[in-house]
Amino acid sequence: MKNLVSTNWLSNNLENVRIFDGSWHLPNLKRNPLNEFESLHIKNANFFDIDKYSNQKSNLPHMLPEKDDWEKIMSELGVKNSDHIVIYDNSDVISSCRVWYTFLYFNHDPNLVSILDGGLKKWLNEKRDTTKDIKQFKKSSYSAKENPSLVLNKDQIISNIRNKSFELIDARGRERFLGLQPESRKELRSGNIEGSKNMPYTEVINDDHTFKTKEELISIFKRNRIDPKKKIAFTCGSGITACVLGLTNSIISGNKPVVYDGSWAEYGIK
Repeated sequence: MKNLVSTNWLSNNLENVRIFDGSWHLPNLKRNPLNEFESLHIKNANFFDIDKYSNQKSNLPHMLPEKDDWEKIMSELGVKNSDHIVIYDNSDVISSCRVWYTFLYFNHDPNLVSILDGGLKKWLNEKRDTTKDIKQFKKSSYSAKENPSLVLNKDQIISNIRNKSFELIDARGRERFLGLQPESRKELRSGNIEGSKNMPYTEVINDDHTFKTKEELISIFKRNRIDPKKKIAFTCGSGITACVLGLTNSIISGNKPVVYDGSWAEYGIK
């Protein structure tokens, strides 16, 4: 799996890949990622709207879409099954990982889905070119296949509390995990899923938004008493930052990420 590509690599391959800006921001930040994309983005990039391209029938935030809808979205965007997808973001929650995970869930070749290490922040810091022009791509006939082993539902989470068949790792901050900080969604109680462990996603990211090295990631997992050789699944507030830890686990182990899609937005309802 080619999980990460460097800014240098992308700069040399702008014409050979499909690029998506998958920025998504926590609602309290009042930032509009589409407006930001329209004012500047990496050449040839299209905007990937995490909320719009999620399951519109669910009352939970940005759940995985249905297969038919995903095929339609990808075809409208002109994505081909053979395309190498590179995703970046300009978000503190490294939301590009959620887009990466969605492509893997719908069985896009894992060697052809990559995250831009450092995202737009690093690209701009290096004074690389950006544009306002939005490239249009010819409609395609994208074909998807779901990979249900990568997603968990609430029943599976509840049964795991009893049978402990996998370790559940929560990517939220320590205070939220311990219930010391109220949830931003008023309908949610504070706390965590019984038996889960906490590893805040911020621990695996450097200040410049790049991922820490494989060796550093292994020691962070160890420090948090997580064995990457065991079966692991990830959860968070609403399924975004769980995918950040999913990516780090893929860097360490080569395994595809397993995510509780509903996360605390579903489990924590009062």
